[in-house]
Amino acid sequence: MATRVPSLKLASGYEMPVVGFGIWKVSRDTCADQVYNAIKLGYRHIDGAWDYQNSKEAGEGVRRAISEGIVKREDLFITSKLWNNYHKREHAHQMAKLELEAWGLDYLDLFLIHFPISLQFIPFEELRWPCFWTDKEQTKVTPLAKVPISETWKALEELVKTPENPNGIIRSIGVSNFQSQLITDVLSYATVPLSVLQIEHHPYLTQPDLVKTAQLNNIAVTGYSTFGPQSFLELNNKSAVGTKSLFEVDAVKSMAQKYGKTPGQVLLRWNTQRGIIIIPKSNSVDRLKQNLESVSFDLTSDELDQISALNQGLRFNNPADFGFRIFA
Repeated sequence: MATRVPSLKLASGYEMPVVGFGIWKVSRDTCADQVYNAIKLGYRHIDGAWDYQNSKEAGEGVRRAISEGIVKREDLFITSKLWNNYHKREHAHQMAKLELEAWGLDYLDLFLIHFPISLQFIPFEELRWPCFWTDKEQTKVTPLAKVPISETWKALEELVKTPENPNGIIRSIGVSNFQSQLITDVLSYATVPLSVLQIEHHPYLTQPDLVKTAQLNNIAVTGYSTFGPQSFLELNNKSAVGTKSLFEVDAVKSMAQKYGKTPGQVLLRWNTQRGIIIIPKSNSVDRLKQNLESVSFDLTSDELDQISALNQGLRFNNPADFGFRIFA
């Protein structure tokens, strides 16, 4: 029997499972099967994005699970994200509709502004997934565009399905990689709840004030890269290569031994027990099960504090590498 995963009630009124399956860096060749198998194991929350380039394949996995009667659409929580080149109102609407079409669904549960970075628009037919580049060879960084976050946020609000907007295609909206001041700014003009903040969050980067800001404003926090440097080793990230694995930290290993869990499960529980939603990925069925089962035990408050004390302010996902110093 699959582990029962709790949910958080969002400001929008919808429920969001605290453990999801993240599809960043999941190959298009295997994504459909991986998403399908994750749903079969009990996952009900899938975290994707336009920039991950695998939404079509993820949608195939979702629709297969639905067609086989494993789940109903309303049982699932599907997240995607607006990429930087599409912050202008008409481009945000266009990308959102293309993304929904790629998933092959009637609506998305959550749509986030991926970064507070507005880049010049590149027509979809010229370069469908630009990342931070203007060319397929990835030699030229895309220049900034003068589009305020207020325009982008209003564009997302217009996509939300409400009694007044029955043709909306999104249930909840939020932001990713935003800091406290920009969140405060969005809250000053938002007419639809800012439901979720997604940020890099692991024991080497705990961002306690940012998390507190969000939670005090009824904004659920999703943490990505829960295992710290682990996700970035295959990208040859300089900071990650020289950093001790969180799986090898003595405090984490001793807790794992005490509870009969893996170090990964301890790190995941450190998040969810503090109200942080997690979206780990794995190519291993056993680890996928372990990730779900991480909600089945509790750490003591002292143990939570011990892990939090590992904080070094060490960020691995930083667009400053492209010249965009949003965390300065």
